Amino acid sequence: MSSNDPQPPFPDQPQPMPGLTDRMEPRPDHGEQDYRGSGRLADKKAVITGGDSGIGRAVAIAFAREGADVLISYLEEEEQDAQQVRQDIEATGRKAVLVPGDISNAEHCRAIIARAVEEFGRIDILVNNAAHQDTLDSIEEISDEEWEFTFAVNIHAMFYLTKAAVPHMKPGASIINTTSVQADNPSQELLAYASTKGAIQNFTGGLAQMLAERGIRANCVAPGPIWTPLIPATMPEGKVSSFGEQVPMKRPGQPRELAPVYVMLASDEASYVSGATIAVTGGQPII
Repeated sequence: MSSNDPQPPFPDQPQPMPGLTDRMEPRPDHGEQDYRGSGRLADKKAVITGGDSGIGRAVAIAFAREGADVLISYLEEEEQDAQQVRQDIEATGRKAVLVPGDISNAEHCRAIIARAVEEFGRIDILVNNAAHQDTLDSIEEISDEEWEFTFAVNIHAMFYLTKAAVPHMKPGASIINTTSVQADNPSQELLAYASTKGAIQNFTGGLAQMLAERGIRANCVAPGPIWTPLIPATMPEGKVSSFGEQVPMKRPGQPRELAPVYVMLASDEASYVSGATIAVTGGQPII
């Protein structure tokens, strides 16, 4: 374990949803300083939802440094973060395309893919990463609207985006879906979120079989506790201060620690990897 990895306790730092990177203490590490590419994704064209912050931001930076052009989708409220990612992508000499909007809307999902095809001509990598969660202690506290919105963002959008993207993918293309340790080990206060993460894992397993004959791979990454704006924006202050201490490594992961897994799954090196779930959980096993 690096002595530089931030450890709990963290300062209380409540934020309104969806949260911004610059308001976090300590600031998440997306690999801006340390990630070094080696051409593993040379000239590939990628779409990343939730690419403005957290895991999606780290993946966008890594993909660009590996040689990919990148479209990121994000909420309009996250424009500040998105512009920072644009700078990081363009600093590598790769093309950055920014598409703000709400992926709970099916038409917006289709518009994201249409924009990618317009800009890039094809799609080689689709990273379905954006997610919504809220912490609610009883089922009575979960409104119908909250339940439906969580599913709309986390799993319905994944279907709409994938369905629109596949016709523009060639053999060797890769779909990477962000599930969670919550899919196998759900927390009661994240009932809606954990339910969608289980659905994502199941969706990916079926999709991998469905697309195999077309030469398109589909895999999941299952993060454990990762230090992103989603945490202070959706969790009670006491849980933020102790965030990550429950896993064997006793700390949350940094977004940069996820990026190499997405790079591997997106690359041609993973040509026989499909239908897999790769855990990045700080030592917490998934079943």
